[in-house]
Amino acid sequence: MECSLCGQKLPATEVANLCGCGGPLLVRYDLATIRQRWWRRDVPNGPASMWRYAPVLPPSPESVVTLGEGWTPMIPVRRLGARIGADSLWVKDDGVNPTGSFKARGLACAISMCVELGIRKAAIPSAGNAASALAAYAAAAGIEAHIFMPRDVPQANYIECRAFGALVTLVDGLISDCARLVSAGVASHGWYDVSTLKEPYRIEGKKTMGYEVAEQFDWQLPDAIFYPTGGGVGMIGMWKAFDEMQTLGWIGAKRPKMIAVQVEGCQPVVRAFERGEKRSEFWENAATVAAGLRVPKPLGDFLVLNAVRESSGTAIAVSDDELMTAGIQLATDEGIFAAPEGAACVSAAQKLIETGFLKPTDRIVLYNTGSGLKYPEAYSTRFPRTASTEQDKLGGLITPR
Repeated sequence: MECSLCGQKLPATEVANLCGCGGPLLVRYDLATIRQRWWRRDVPNGPASMWRYAPVLPPSPESVVTLGEGWTPMIPVRRLGARIGADSLWVKDDGVNPTGSFKARGLACAISMCVELGIRKAAIPSAGNAASALAAYAAAAGIEAHIFMPRDVPQANYIECRAFGALVTLVDGLISDCARLVSAGVASHGWYDVSTLKEPYRIEGKKTMGYEVAEQFDWQLPDAIFYPTGGGVGMIGMWKAFDEMQTLGWIGAKRPKMIAVQVEGCQPVVRAFERGEKRSEFWENAATVAAGLRVPKPLGDFLVLNAVRESSGTAIAVSDDELMTAGIQLATDEGIFAAPEGAACVSAAQKLIETGFLKPTDRIVLYNTGSGLKYPEAYSTRFPRTASTEQDKLGGLITPR
């Protein structure tokens, strides 16, 4: 493991969170040796999950905890593309993962490493979907899960976590307030903190999104990738994956424009990008219907900004109204019901095509990080049910009239 800030190296067998300097740790591999033993042509022989890339994932095979995460579809969206002026538009749909979001990738890897390292209690602050994923994989591994979520978290996430047997605390505040409670519990109760980038393994699961994009396009990367950026681990992971694949000899030096998508009510990365700053500042009074984008100060902001700038990409914010409209349009045109976070990418893509930042002929990938079914409260603002016969139904049960 290597610190992303100071470069200090730690042994892979050590239970670790952040480096002593406060920097996130990144897992490194002996890629020169792996290159001699693992061939690109052999990848399709692996499982139809993210574990097809097991040689560049940290857990040993006997420690892996899996619910079938990864290897999600890459879907051409031609009608939507025609609507926004994109000739080659694709949606990478991670909403079909276990617990309905891309968080399954990172938590599958992190919990697998908990099994490997003998960790029996894990804790997380979450805006919703990471909590659901931790709860599911901890249940599968027989590990105790302690979850701290904002009180206004989507109901689906709360119910999932409770159903999986996790110990849930609802907090009056944001994910940053939840994180402070986790830190206190780590010190007093001995929990392992699996907060975003405060451990080195979730990024390894997330990086498989980059491997899949390359493989699904026959090892030719697209021209642009739109990524909804809360904590930003997915973008950091994909950028890491591209470097690993080049070292393995699987791809060349070409990189997609990495485009960080945020919302007007919480856009710390966009503000830092526009100001030319290396780190973001805390975004006060963060508010949005896209719960996963309500992250006022990402720990890995400098790594996200590096990927955006090194790829000649950009950072852009859209409004809640724009992303909700875009999500409904994606569903209507293509039959893909995206989470609000993924829907934000649709609106952002349209803006950047209209401004000429992207060409209509560019191959563009929009990352949908979750299922719209996880967000009934957000979408119900567009489709309210107000009939008196519906008001008293518990959980949508069909009751006598």
